[in-house]
Amino acid sequence: MISEQEGPQLPRHRRGESDSSVDRFFKTRNILNIIFIIGAVIGMIVYFFAARNTGTIIIIGAMLFKVIECCLRFIR
Repeated sequence: MISEQEGPQLPRHRRGESDSSVDRFFKTRNILNIIFIIGAVIGMIVYFFAARNTGTIIIIGAMLFKVIECCLRFIR
C-alpha cells in the first residue's frame, strides 16, 4: 500500500497533549484574565454612567493586567 502523503511529516500538536513543555503560568494567566475582564467591565460602566476620565483610567489599568498576561504567555 502506498500512503497518501509522501515525504516528511510535520509533528502534530493538539490541545490537551503536552510533550515536554508544561504551561507553568496557566493559573496565574487565568487569574490575570479574570482581573482584566472585571476591570474592563467596571471601567466601561464608570465610563458610560459616571466620569469618563475615571473610567478611562480604570480601563487602562485593566489593560496592564492583560499586557502582563501576554508577556507570561510568550515566556512559556
